[in-house]
Amino acid sequence: MNLIARFGAARPLIRLMFLFAACTATAQQYPLPTAQKGTWDLNLWATGATGEENRNSFTEARIWTAGAFLGRVLTGEVGHGWRRGSLEYGFDVIPLFVTAKTQNVKGGGFEPVVLRWNSIHHLGPVLPYIEMAGGAIFTPTNIPPGNTSNVNFTARGGGGIHLFTRKRQSVDIGCAWSHLSNANLGIQNPEFNGIRLSLGYHWFR
Repeated sequence: MNLIARFGAARPLIRLMFLFAACTATAQQYPLPTAQKGTWDLNLWATGATGEENRNSFTEARIWTAGAFLGRVLTGEVGHGWRRGSLEYGFDVIPLFVTAKTQNVKGGGFEPVVLRWNSIHHLGPVLPYIEMAGGAIFTPTNIPPGNTSNVNFTARGGGGIHLFTRKRQSVDIGCAWSHLSNANLGIQNPEFNGIRLSLGYHWFR
């Protein structure tokens, strides 16, 4: 009786193990689109960042952004061991840029350089990546407030995971260090430095 009861209590865990095994098998039935040279990558995304501008407090300022990414896988699988993966280049269009807490300003911009290294080492439908990017943001008023600039430059670096929901579609969850400053276009050049979380959805063609 105890054995039956224990088995019954373990049913949710057993079901989860079977589900994970099924996902793993499904992911291995087709080649990863991120490892195929020439694959196009369309991604719609939204982010939220928190960080500091003038004092050492990661809760001082907030930045919210949303946009679209278009990328292309430049290589097939290259490298050895844990470094094996593929290189992807793309650019971001950022129609929505909103600051909060220190001031409320809306703007937009772009990132002409986004370099992403897609690992080929996946765990079922989960595949990791690392990336770095840079671009520019334009706003109607200076950010941060003061003798700064309404043109600012961005840089970020970090990584995340693809969670493949279909053969050529995935959910993208990322985390990155985020930087924004005016590169001395203004009299003052305070910097935003913080942590950015992102969520997106990819279509691969």
